[in-house]
Amino acid sequence: MQDLKKVTQRKMSFSATAKAVFWSFFGVRKKSDYENDAAQLNPLHVIIAGVIGVLIFIAMLVLIVRIVVAK
Repeated sequence: MQDLKKVTQRKMSFSATAKAVFWSFFGVRKKSDYENDAAQLNPLHVIIAGVIGVLIFIAMLVLIVRIVVAK
């Protein structure tokens, strides 16, 4: 239980987490950045940012399909 509290109290902000998740969607990360993120990212922020990223990705795909089909 202490480990869970310790992990969720990591210091990186949500914006830094969102940036890391954004770059992970492209698969472009330096090894040093990955190691830094793994040590400092809050797992709850990663999950939230990942879900938001997926929703934005799906919305963009739906928008592109609607534009292509409409023409």
